[in-house]
Amino acid sequence: MSIEDESKVNIAGLGADSELRDLSAKWMLRSAQHRYTYNFRWLGRPVIQFPQDLVALQELIWAVRPGAIVETGIAHGGSLVFSASMLQLIGGDGIVVGVDVDIRAHNRKAIEAHPMAHRIRMVEGSSIDPGTVRQVEGLVAGRQPVMVILDSMHTHDHVLAELEAYSPLVSAGSWLVVLDTVIEDMPRGWFSDRPWDVGNNPKTAVHAFLRGSDRFVIDPSIADKLQITVAPDGWLRCVRD
Repeated sequence: MSIEDESKVNIAGLGADSELRDLSAKWMLRSAQHRYTYNFRWLGRPVIQFPQDLVALQELIWAVRPGAIVETGIAHGGSLVFSASMLQLIGGDGIVVGVDVDIRAHNRKAIEAHPMAHRIRMVEGSSIDPGTVRQVEGLVAGRQPVMVILDSMHTHDHVLAELEAYSPLVSAGSWLVVLDTVIEDMPRGWFSDRPWDVGNNPKTAVHAFLRGSDRFVIDPSIADKLQITVAPDGWLRCVRD
């Protein structure tokens, strides 16, 4: 049996193991009490993600070899630097386009001073503003394939608007990744200081979006493989142009 076939068997077993899934969910809730994802850096910049999700993104980027990666939500820039470093390893002239409604001056300065800055473009503005979308479209024009990663405001309406705005950039064989869909699976009221909650979050937006689109399908094997992920039902594979 090849290692690829063995992995498929392993992942199927992981997906069928409900006890392990429950243990993983409990671990995630407990680790969140310690702000677990805030404690990692990628090439010096804070990257507020589970390491497991970064490994999965690395696999997708290596397989797709995108000409451009669009990311909504910049924060400290660690995710932009991560994606840029993957593109640097691949070679070519691929870029990462980061969008944020408020790019803090100290974060912009640090990102622009980073060795990966030559692959990074930043757009300040609401990710769902038509002017912002047009800027992003201009930056990625002629660069194929395009991968999109959504990680900004996590309300249903905002994420659904992002999905509708940026999904046309993604071509068959590439990916549209929606982070923090896990909010739907966490206890109600967990984010008491935020406008999102159970019933109003990226996962509800994903399912609403898919009801009106036949271009994307959820690939459950990624979440099954990872077990620890902020994106259950958020790994969307583009199956047709």
